[in-house]
Amino acid sequence: MRFVLRLLLTIAVALGIGFGLSHFALTDGRFFGGNSIGPWVAWPDAGTPQPNPYTRAHLVREAALQMGRAEGLQFIATTDSEGRPLDRVCSYRLVGHVPVSSFWTLVAIDENWINLAAPDAEPAMRSSEVVRDNNGAINVAVSTTLESGTWLEITGEGPFSLALSLYDTTAFSGLGAGNDTMPVILRRACR
Repeated sequence: MRFVLRLLLTIAVALGIGFGLSHFALTDGRFFGGNSIGPWVAWPDAGTPQPNPYTRAHLVREAALQMGRAEGLQFIATTDSEGRPLDRVCSYRLVGHVPVSSFWTLVAIDENWINLAAPDAEPAMRSSEVVRDNNGAINVAVSTTLESGTWLEITGEGPFSLALSLYDTTAFSGLGAGNDTMPVILRRACR
């Protein structure tokens, strides 16, 4: 009887660990094919003809259209730079530099990849609209309430993610300086 209980317990622990690691690999993936810079995670193999098995599983799970490697790279952030989940009850600031790219867009999305832009607002922030400081750094507000400066207005309540799509980028290519830096996400006031 003891042997059977130990065997069942061992099987339960093994299944729990196996399913837990699989879920982690397919959602966060920082150790299994995803590359991270601060809170931002990208899957560089997503646009290649032969992605690694973890990237392929991630693509199937997300069911989102991916850019080809020559087209660009998309980074997703679900937390601020201190590791706290992004929530629409708080306002945030993205401060810093974006990797070298011809063009980029910033979009706030929910867990179903639905755009959270306010009804009368632009659906995405474009690099051509952002005011930069003297050394090229951005300072973008993301919130449901009015903010000064460059502002991505979102609507609703609950958790959200930020998707930063870099088009024609050299990020992760090793070409040039400054390609491994991303803006920090600072949490400001919360309602």
